[in-house]
Amino acid sequence: MTNVEVAFATPEHQIIVRLSLEPDMSARQAVMLADLPTRHPAWAGFDFATAPLGIFGERLRAPEDYSPLEGERIEVYRPLEIDPKQARRERAASVTSR
Repeated sequence: MTNVEVAFATPEHQIIVRLSLEPDMSARQAVMLADLPTRHPAWAGFDFATAPLGIFGERLRAPEDYSPLEGERIEVYRPLEIDPKQARRERAASVTSR
């Protein structure tokens, strides 16, 4: 068995689920095993089956093929709510308009 964590966060809620995986399980299977949609009502509509995944901040190119190692944290990434470049432009515009 391989012990890992699955992490997911929104601005309002975050969770880390600890799991023991069979040796041949993938990162995507671990996320599905964590059953995140049932852990918070607002997450029911989120598509965990296709969401980007990463390990400690490094995005996985093929989460269906990656077998997590002992102690790794699998992170589920969600889409950005606003483009970071656009957010910087808006902040800069509000500072210069004062």
